[in-house]
Amino acid sequence: MTSALSRQRSKPTELIPPNEGPKLIKLRSNSTKEHHNLEPSNSTSMKISKNIFAIIFLMSTSQLAFGQSEEYTLNKQKKLAEKSPFEKIVDRELPATIEYEDEEIIAFVPLKRQAPVHFLIVPKKRIPTMSDVTDQDVELLGRMMLVARDIARKNGITETGYRLIFNTNEDSGQSVFHIHLHLLGGKKLGPMLTQGYTDPEHRE
Repeated sequence: MTSALSRQRSKPTELIPPNEGPKLIKLRSNSTKEHHNLEPSNSTSMKISKNIFAIIFLMSTSQLAFGQSEEYTLNKQKKLAEKSPFEKIVDRELPATIEYEDEEIIAFVPLKRQAPVHFLIVPKKRIPTMSDVTDQDVELLGRMMLVARDIARKNGITETGYRLIFNTNEDSGQSVFHIHLHLLGGKKLGPMLTQGYTDPEHRE
């Protein structure tokens, strides 16, 4: 009986591997040391604060420099809340001289032509701007280009030349927030833009 009790009492002692206690103590010591090393010094904290401030400053100034004006933004939001004129043309709520139409694309003469040959090629799916195009729209955009090619061919301007334009947001003058491809030709169109800009990096 005494030997059995003695074996039971000694059993927990036998299950503990030798030097286990010191190892655990050493592990805790290393962990504590690592924890102290992770605490940033005052100089490191100041550097982090300066970096965060710089990032916030750059973000705010870039918005001021390149953001849309408040008037344009409000007008854009108002128009996006409504049905676009092109959707109304698709639904025959507005008249238009339609040059081409299929299940995904419609092409028609704009209200005010800017060249003898001027068509708008429009996807029936409303995409507000070219900045809103996704990878899933690649095929649709490609088909718009093919429609433009065929209309140019039909109107006899394939050899003389034509221009394809997407306008996007304020600086381009986009006023209808439903992407549309301008096809222009039938005359010499001149430069893409007015020649008032001087490139500071231009070399003769």
